[in-house]
Amino acid sequence: MIDTTLERFQADVIDASMQVPVLVDFWAPWCGPCKALGPLLEKLETQYNGRFRLVKVNTDEEQELAQHFRIRSIPTVFAVVGGQPVDQFQGALPEGQLREFIDRLMPNPAEIEVDEAVQAMQQGDRAKAIEHLKKALALDPSSDAARLMYAEVLLDDDPAAAKAQLDALSPVARQDPHAQALAARVQVLLEENALPPAPELEARIAADPADLAARLELAQHCLAHKAWEPALEQLLEIVRRDRAFGDDVGRKTMLQIFDLASAQPELVSAWRRKLSSVLF
Repeated sequence: MIDTTLERFQADVIDASMQVPVLVDFWAPWCGPCKALGPLLEKLETQYNGRFRLVKVNTDEEQELAQHFRIRSIPTVFAVVGGQPVDQFQGALPEGQLREFIDRLMPNPAEIEVDEAVQAMQQGDRAKAIEHLKKALALDPSSDAARLMYAEVLLDDDPAAAKAQLDALSPVARQDPHAQALAARVQVLLEENALPPAPELEARIAADPADLAARLELAQHCLAHKAWEPALEQLLEIVRRDRAFGDDVGRKTMLQIFDLASAQPELVSAWRRKLSSVLF
């Protein structure tokens, strides 16, 4: 517990709340309920062992702070998380209600593991990220954030396992554009595993340029590895030779790539023009 002032408020409360929740207790020495609440908050701060921080503001001495927070009665306690007030209460609550108030501010353990996984991936430590994501899902099997990230981490090495994670998402999470994009990529990778090797397909095309099935399968290989232009080349040739092949699969797959490659607008624009020139 610390007593803060206007000058120290930024460091004591705002900056500190970036690390742990901060409870700001507005009180005064003459306030009877404050004398009951203050020691109880101090006891809980000790019991929670640093999981939240207690900061006290004497409203008689720090009237400017009290005015800023529009304090009308005391005790008033504000909860500050991430630099912003997120909750408050007035009066001296019993210990049980205080614990409930504090517990609502505590970060979800599963969310902490997901954050650790994000940091591990940023550091290039994929194995450690997977370890944290497994812990997150053990703590909270309903965590869509953990499942989505786990699917993304597994994607290239084990698309079947990535698909299992995506299939376990909640119905709402499955509608997320990022989840849908991952699902589409997983499907492409799974289909690639059933394809003939790329060199075999290239040899078939060299021997028979009209082998549109080989061109489509080679495009799917390229698509699985985000090699957009080689895929588009094969697909455009399919459209040029036989628009009806595979129920117009060449054009339809090109449109799919345009969506997947949206981060490269110049490439998409150039190939849209090429497709239009063939179609029209």
